[in-house]
Amino acid sequence: MSTTLLPPPPTMPVAPVATHGGDARAHVAQTGVWIAIATISMTFAALTSALVVRQSGAPDWQHFQLPSLLYANTLVLLVSSVTLEASRRRRTAAGLNTTIVLGFLFIAGQALAWRQLVAQRLVLASGPSSAFFYLFTVLHALHVLGGITGLLYVHRRLAWVAWPAPALNAAALYWHFMALLWVYLLVLLTIRG
Repeated sequence: MSTTLLPPPPTMPVAPVATHGGDARAHVAQTGVWIAIATISMTFAALTSALVVRQSGAPDWQHFQLPSLLYANTLVLLVSSVTLEASRRRRTAAGLNTTIVLGFLFIAGQALAWRQLVAQRLVLASGPSSAFFYLFTVLHALHVLGGITGLLYVHRRLAWVAWPAPALNAAALYWHFMALLWVYLLVLLTIRG
């Protein structure tokens, strides 16, 4: 009995995976943030439509003055975008730290604005206008907290990686979107509130 050796089956060469910037994690992080931005945009677009439909011809719609603190909060959030961008360009943690502090300051400012409205007896159940105000601002604040969590993750990565550019870029994209979304919401609430 003779044994014949068969040649091994041909193998196909494996092509390297092409990624944006050569880093698969960076591509995945950016894609995830873009999906989150699309989802958040659709949510706020639906809520905007609901506000417009509910307000049109509604005799129970109560217009009220927005707390002036909201305008200062807007400045805080916009400055935090600038400090984050400075941190990215200069590759320093100082701007990242400042952005995180300003993010918490924005959330604290929102809580103070809500307290001001409660002191005026404008609560969630006061009517549809105040309900929409609280819905928009609380939902946005929760998303800002998500952004702060992302920035804290990047800050933590600084201990392991010299400069976590892919993670920071993804977090910055989300953070800048939150700032733009807030400006949109403030304009909407000023016009419609």
